Amino acid sequence: MTPYSPDGPQVMRRSRIREGSATQNGAVWDGLGVNFALFSAHATKVELCLFDSEGITEIERIELPEYTDEVFHGYLPEARPGTVYGYRVHGPYEPEAGHRFNPNKLLLDPYGKQHLGSLTWDPAVFGYVQGEDDLTFDERDSAPFMPKSRVIDPAFTWGRDRKPNVPWDRTVIYETHLRGFTMRHPDVPEDLRGTFAGMQTREVVRYIKSLGVTSVELLPIHAFVDDDFLLDKGLRNYWGYNTIGFFAPMARYKAGSSVAEFKEMVARFHDAGLEVILDVVYNHTAEGNEMGPTLSFKGIDNASYYRLLPDDRRRYINDTGTGNTLNLSHPRVLQMVTDSLRYWATEMRVDGFRFDLATILGREEHGFDEGGGFLDTCRQDPVLNSVKLIAEPWDIGPGGYQVGQFPPGWAEWNDKYRDTVREYWKGDEGKLPDLASRVTGSADLFNRRGRKPWASVNFITAHDGFTLNDLVSYNDKHNEANGEDNRDGHSNNHSWNHGVEGPTDDAEIVDLRYRQMRNLLGTLLLSRGTPMLLAGDEFARTQGGNNNAYGQDSEIGWIDWSVPPASRDLARFVQKLIALRQALPMLRRGRFLTGALDEEIGAKDVTWLAPDGTEMTPQHWQDGNARCVGILLDGRAQESGIRRVGTDTTLFLVLNAYHDIVNCRLPESPGGKEWVLLLDTNQPDLETLPNFPIGHEYGATGHSLLLFMTKPDENERGTEDAQRSYQYVIAAFHRALDEDLVLPGD
Repeated sequence: MTPYSPDGPQVMRRSRIREGSATQNGAVWDGLGVNFALFSAHATKVELCLFDSEGITEIERIELPEYTDEVFHGYLPEARPGTVYGYRVHGPYEPEAGHRFNPNKLLLDPYGKQHLGSLTWDPAVFGYVQGEDDLTFDERDSAPFMPKSRVIDPAFTWGRDRKPNVPWDRTVIYETHLRGFTMRHPDVPEDLRGTFAGMQTREVVRYIKSLGVTSVELLPIHAFVDDDFLLDKGLRNYWGYNTIGFFAPMARYKAGSSVAEFKEMVARFHDAGLEVILDVVYNHTAEGNEMGPTLSFKGIDNASYYRLLPDDRRRYINDTGTGNTLNLSHPRVLQMVTDSLRYWATEMRVDGFRFDLATILGREEHGFDEGGGFLDTCRQDPVLNSVKLIAEPWDIGPGGYQVGQFPPGWAEWNDKYRDTVREYWKGDEGKLPDLASRVTGSADLFNRRGRKPWASVNFITAHDGFTLNDLVSYNDKHNEANGEDNRDGHSNNHSWNHGVEGPTDDAEIVDLRYRQMRNLLGTLLLSRGTPMLLAGDEFARTQGGNNNAYGQDSEIGWIDWSVPPASRDLARFVQKLIALRQALPMLRRGRFLTGALDEEIGAKDVTWLAPDGTEMTPQHWQDGNARCVGILLDGRAQESGIRRVGTDTTLFLVLNAYHDIVNCRLPESPGGKEWVLLLDTNQPDLETLPNFPIGHEYGATGHSLLLFMTKPDENERGTEDAQRSYQYVIAAFHRALDEDLVLPGD
């Protein structure tokens, strides 16, 4: 490999480049030329390197002529969209002082809107000599092995596009992997599978819309790197939590060459009334620790972009477990992250963000601070405070677990909900008190500072862990395909195989597994909070027991759309659940259920009942063997602020995790003369709604969930609102039966 030449392949005359502006970071096309600007507080010189259209040959090298407010900048009149470029940054190579400048290494623009090519793991992409320590200095040119940045023309005609702006109380999130969702979809043309173009096909959008979810959350689509250790095993980074470009969509997710393909996908989803939420990774980058490659930030200004150990600036603070931690305490790094978010929210029109390891984003030198710079910025920014912000509220750093501690305006993944609901339906002892908190919005975690129940993002499964089918089919993880001798992934999954590990032909076990999936899904979609459904769970997708498919860009990680009849029935059950959730305001109201008595009407918003119909006593709650509970949601005790909004439908929910039938007495319901059965997970295909008198003992099948609704007495005065609510729910139930669910093959 030829060493880097300080004169370059062709040094451009200074007269051809103008001063430009320091106020627009990145490469910005203005219709006449391109302004290039790069922040570095410690560099001594920055060279702009121009390449041919394929990104193979470096054709010109230009020193950026001006340095203003720690930004190197220049304006190139002849440059146009499609220009391929990178940077070489000069400065001290002093790892012990935190500086790792090496102009032999071509660097990606942190603000680059498009990447060309992919990383080749050659020794030349490291700033030091591989095989030696990181204090050595490598003189080989990395350009042949590096992806490049490319200037884009942002022009795009959005037409009539409007963001759906789904209210939080109506939001149902559908988490999926963009590539994995369509790679095996028979209605997506093969050349479009795994791409933004494939995701926007009519059949895909119609299916998601018909299911009833409102918001599609995509695993990372920012440009990321395939880890060398995965490539060595014949795998590659599938999930994408290894970002190297916070403004550029991942190149392999494009069917064509334009970033407009992403905008077209967003427009298609918006036209169907669906939101697009991005899972984003601003806590670390793909450059790893001191032994990692030099791809961008490390070579531009290592001491500014990363958190370094105060007493050993050669080393990185590793609160992420990936080698490095982005330094959001630095104003320019904070600016880059918020500029990226605004770019995706405005230019790309996404509707929200889920932040990976979000505790890091709120950690200052003294620890996690809900009033930290990043969180405060999001709260006051007129763009960012108008989109959905969802935190994964934990990391491995000090004080890393912060569920419930994010500021107003944020929603948070609630892993306590996940674990408690799994444990309850598995039959673990003593779970009723925790279950009571989780299904009513987790007030113990979120009821502060005016936060609402929607702040709790409830989930049973997510991309990380078992799928729903595998949760009820495996006691143990089976990650052998990952090449780590099954040592990776969580071992404590709160799962239960119901008697056989993995697939079985035993009809009784299969029936029980499907009923348990309906129980888990029913609990999720009938709980207060924001439900999140993992794509494919609605039709019992499996990963063969793999609970850590991060490197499985294969049939293990991709969704299988050859859905058998029993699984199609499960999907239609989910469709009905979502329709009922949207038709029943009692499940979505913006206040926490407390069980306190409303003195004005003499009723509680929620009452917990033993199977015999009596209110739960302390002895009931302390009974570790209790496996069945009734939840009475009284429609009369529904308020919005201080204004009475009328009588809502009264509901009675039964959760029976006991292995055998439990006779449950249907409770009194003032204003109602009988109960109507809306759901029974032992009878998932109800097409008519049976009525039962108050006091009737209904036999709840072992491992089953039931939902009843009061039928108002037309002869009772003051029940007009309840009657209207009742008719609305009945109509919604029948609409759900008639609604098409457009699975492939239907």
